[in-house]
Amino acid sequence: MNPQFWRGRRVFLTGHTGFKGRWLARWLTILGADVSGYSLPDNDVRDLAALRTAMNTAQPEVVFHLAAQALVRASYDDPVTTFTTNVIGTVNVLESLRSTTSVRVAVLVTSDKCYANANEGRAFREGDPLGGDDPYSGSKACAEMAIEAYRKSYFSRAGAPRIVSVRAGNVIGGGDWSSDRLVPDLVRSFLNRRAALIRNPESTRPWQFVLDALHGYLLAAECAFDRDDLPRSFNFGPSEQEARTVGWLAAAMAARWGDGASSQVVQGSHPYEAQTLALDSSLARQILQWKPLLDIPTAVAWTTDWYRSERDLTNSQIEDFMERAAE
Repeated sequence: MNPQFWRGRRVFLTGHTGFKGRWLARWLTILGADVSGYSLPDNDVRDLAALRTAMNTAQPEVVFHLAAQALVRASYDDPVTTFTTNVIGTVNVLESLRSTTSVRVAVLVTSDKCYANANEGRAFREGDPLGGDDPYSGSKACAEMAIEAYRKSYFSRAGAPRIVSVRAGNVIGGGDWSSDRLVPDLVRSFLNRRAALIRNPESTRPWQFVLDALHGYLLAAECAFDRDDLPRSFNFGPSEQEARTVGWLAAAMAARWGDGASSQVVQGSHPYEAQTLALDSSLARQILQWKPLLDIPTAVAWTTDWYRSERDLTNSQIEDFMERAAE
């Protein structure tokens, strides 16, 4: 990553008050970018007129779209909000790009769950079929289809914004307080000195630290700024050898936390979630020279330390990460 690229760069960021959005906004600010945020509770990506006005007012050169309904189980409870936010919200961002002539690059974040998953155990590549067996996964597959349709219909001419979709694995890190998500559920239980309840302990996920995923987003934006031949989508995830189960992650966090922290499996039936999920990130490694800078034990340590600390470690962890990136 070239820090000088971002100094003074006008950036428009949807979802800047969410988990990944807060980290990205902080990182861009440290780099000296001129960041404009658009996020709930005051701004909704489902409001096209408001979104278009905000983007046109900001006159950004780079757009990052992170705003989403990001929880699988919540998508079962409220599929309408999930689809309207993740699909129509993405369409509204694309529509706003059409009328904002300052934009050179837009990086649109979807999910590793956008792929049709038959639980075959193999890592997904960018060209694999899209699909989803739950409302969240389905909404992300639909968002990818909308991005491709807009790319071919409106953004293929010379001078049009370059559109890149990015699909990251399961991201962990400090500051995630979402309900019904593994790491914040563990932290709430640890803080209250009770055993954390986990489901599907044998499910395998491509865990990675939040800054590793965001590093990929930043690299994609930098490369797309001056290249017309960049691939249209990128996966960002750990190697298959680094994949770990839900049970492993819970045990590793409890061990790092100490103070009697523990977890136990909650019995009963649960909404369907894929047993195995893995990403092939070789395209990002080859084209963007991206690779995870934190292994999984270190990612767990940084995440746990953020929650255990009496001070905000966000800036110091960003600075430590940038030092690793510069080596």
